[in-house]
Amino acid sequence: MSLSATIEVAGVKDTINALRAIDPQLQKDFKADAISIAQPAVTAAQGVYTQVPLSGMQYKWSSRGRQLFPFTVDKAVRGVRVKFDSRRNAVGVILIEQKDPAAAIFETAGRGNANRLGDSLGFVGAGRTRLIGPAVYKARRGIEQAMVAMITKTQTEIQGGLR
Repeated sequence: MSLSATIEVAGVKDTINALRAIDPQLQKDFKADAISIAQPAVTAAQGVYTQVPLSGMQYKWSSRGRQLFPFTVDKAVRGVRVKFDSRRNAVGVILIEQKDPAAAIFETAGRGNANRLGDSLGFVGAGRTRLIGPAVYKARRGIEQAMVAMITKTQTEIQGGLR
């Protein structure tokens, strides 16, 4: 009597987790491919940082012992990274995020509640960002098909390897 099992991978989160279970090197290769495909969006997001938004942002400022400012263009550009989040409750799986605290504050100030910094920077809607979001959405069209093709190919390989 033979025993067979079929495992279906439903989405990207499951694909990344299945790759880790099968072979961690496969997961590393998948992430490297995804980062290279997402590079045009990362480059577009990095390109929007050209100047210090407000003159006061160039000075040091810390809160509760954690230095948040000064805002520098170089640090803002270096802070744009691709992140993978395959946790169960994660909303996005492959994310382009801003790791620099000053640039992240600039991007989101005033969207949760009105404050002086947000008012000085201008309106930004809830769940939106000032520069990085629009830049990534413009570049998204160019990478979307390549990313879907790579994910579908990887899911097919996993399905075939587990049967």
